[in-house]
Amino acid sequence: MKRALLVLVLIAAFTVPIFALDIKLAHVVNEQDSFHLAATKFKELTEKYTNGEVKVTIFPNAVLGDERTLLERMKMGIVDAAIITNGPFVNFIPKFGAIDLPFLFRDPAHAYAVLDGPIGDELFVEAEKQGWKGLAWAERGFRNLTNNKHAVNTPEDMKGLKIRLMQNPIYVDSFKALGANAVPMAWTEALTALQQHTIDGQENPLNVIVSFKLYDCQKYMTITRHAYAPAPLIMSMMTWKKLNPAQQEAVLKAAKEAAQYERDFNNANEATWLKELGAKGMQIATPDLKPFLLAVKPVYEQYAAQFGQKFIDAILATK
Repeated sequence: MKRALLVLVLIAAFTVPIFALDIKLAHVVNEQDSFHLAATKFKELTEKYTNGEVKVTIFPNAVLGDERTLLERMKMGIVDAAIITNGPFVNFIPKFGAIDLPFLFRDPAHAYAVLDGPIGDELFVEAEKQGWKGLAWAERGFRNLTNNKHAVNTPEDMKGLKIRLMQNPIYVDSFKALGANAVPMAWTEALTALQQHTIDGQENPLNVIVSFKLYDCQKYMTITRHAYAPAPLIMSMMTWKKLNPAQQEAVLKAAKEAAQYERDFNNANEATWLKELGAKGMQIATPDLKPFLLAVKPVYEQYAAQFGQKFIDAILATK
């Protein structure tokens, strides 16, 4: 009996991966959101490329904390990885705010060229200094305005509207310049505020507006595309250093492919989402954006010194 048990133990020792790590990957949105799509693809590919040596467990719906809390917990190694909207990074790495300047990116191709190139690499180097390993640039997408008061076709229509924003000073200053009453708050709190009508509106990409059924409490949408919001897929440096070089290479490969998978999904579904929102009763406006761009010009002047005009120009010049 002892000999048979010993044989079973030896078999197990040679069939189970020598190194097995379970990565806790968190995000703050629901399972219908494209963040979860990226997370599940990352899980699938990581486990495939590491031959099961690295497992991924996904924690959606902010069960491990809001985005700022996740960033702090990754610093301490309490959370292993996360997909987080760019905005909260500004509280730790001010230079990340340059990406959030209003109407900065022309289209998705421009955003991808910037983030997948030297500028994106430079920002991830700054992230490492804070205790995070940047794996890939997933996305929240181009953001649009919704509200439950009236149609917005000009900056004048935004005056006095209480609009929920991410806890990001660039967004706050941008919406103040447009005349809105900027209300920064965590997304988990914003949902309740929208339902109770303590705020008038919010701004997010189409996939968020659809997945959270914001048409139930928001009647008007304006296609402003006022900001492109990337969503870095990052890992705690403490967790990253637990991986051997082959595992690190596999995880990076999985992250980049998962981010591209999410981008492709968002771009392929934009027209469908617009049609669905219209069918749900939202009134959708597509205004001339020139007056909006003119209104936010002071925001660029305000932040040029902080981010460096050269850095902003490099983003604008990327093709």
